[in-house]
Amino acid sequence: MRVDEFDFELPEELIALRPARPRDSARMLVIGPEPLALADRGVRDLPDYLGEGDLLVFNDTRVIPARLFGRRLRGEAEARIEALLHKREAADQWRAFVRPAKRLKSGETVEFAEGLSATVAERGEGGEVLLSFSAGGAALDEAIARAGEMPLPPYIARKRPTDDADLADYQTLFAREPGAVAAPTAGLHFTPELLAAIEAKGVGTVRLTLHVGAGTFLPVTAETTEAHKMHAEWGEITPEEADAINAVRARGGRIVAVGTTSLRLLESAAGSDGLVRAFRGETDIFITPGYRFRAVDLLMTNFHLPRSTLFMLVSALRGLDEMKRAYAHAVAERYRFYSYGDACLIYRMDAA
Repeated sequence: MRVDEFDFELPEELIALRPARPRDSARMLVIGPEPLALADRGVRDLPDYLGEGDLLVFNDTRVIPARLFGRRLRGEAEARIEALLHKREAADQWRAFVRPAKRLKSGETVEFAEGLSATVAERGEGGEVLLSFSAGGAALDEAIARAGEMPLPPYIARKRPTDDADLADYQTLFAREPGAVAAPTAGLHFTPELLAAIEAKGVGTVRLTLHVGAGTFLPVTAETTEAHKMHAEWGEITPEEADAINAVRARGGRIVAVGTTSLRLLESAAGSDGLVRAFRGETDIFITPGYRFRAVDLLMTNFHLPRSTLFMLVSALRGLDEMKRAYAHAVAERYRFYSYGDACLIYRMDAA
C-alpha cells in the first residue's frame, strides 16, 4: 500500500503537551463493535466494555532517561551532541540516534555528564550510531540515570522542555522492567481506582515486557509499506503468562491488548492456531491492512501520528476507511492526540 493513504489532517493544537489529571479522566473513543459505530466515552467507562473472563494485557516496561547531551572534541573544535539511546546491544553498548550526526565519525569520543563517555564504534543510516560506553552493566545504568533526561516524544519536546513532572507522568502504573526509551502510552491512563473497578467485574490482567524503542517515532520515509523497514525491539512473554492468556481464550474470554506494544508482542508470539507461546527475543513485526490477527480481540490505544506504522496497525485492526472516519470524528470533537492524549478502544473488525 502507498504510505500517503495513511495521511490525515491534524490541527497542531490537538497535540497534548500534558496528560489528563487524574490519569483516568481522559476521554475514550469507542470504535465498534458494529461497522461505523462510534461512541464518545471516558477511560473510566472502560469496565462497561469488559466482561467476566476477559483479560487485559499490559506492558510493564519502564522508561529510562535515554536522552543524553554531550560534547565531541576534535583538536580545538568542539561540537554539542544529543544522543537518543534506543537499543542495547551489550553490557556497555547502545545503538543511538545522534544529532547532528554529520559531526561524528567512527572512533571519535563523546563526553557526557557525570564522567560518562562513549566511543562511536560504528555509524549507520539515518543518524544512527553504535556507542561503546566507558562503563557497563549496572554501572552504566546508574550513570545514564544520573546523566540522562526523560525522552519525551519529539512532538512534545520541541514545544516545551522536559521537567520533573514528566518523571512520573511518562511512566505507567505497571512500569517495572527498565529498558524502554518511549512509554507504552495506553497504560498511562490507568489508576488504582480504575484497576479495582476492572477487577470487580471479574476481568483478569497479565503483564508482558516489550522495551519500546525510539524507532516508534521515526517517520516512514518509504513510498510504500512494503519498502519500510521496522526497527527491532526486545520483548518477553514467560511460559506462565502464555498459559494464562491461552486459558482465557479456551474459556471463551477476550484478549484486550493495552497498547500497540502489547499487541505487537502478542501477535509475534502467536501461532497460526491462535495459541500464544513463550517468547524471549527481538521482534520487528510490521502490521498493516491485510494482516490476519491471531491473538488479540480488542485494543486500547492512544491516537497516532499520520503516516505512522502505528496508524497502519490500527487500520489493519479495524479497516483504513473506518479509522480515517474515526480520526476525523476525533478531530471534530477535539480529542487530545498522541502520547499524553486521549484513548481509543478498538474492536477487531472480524471479531466484532
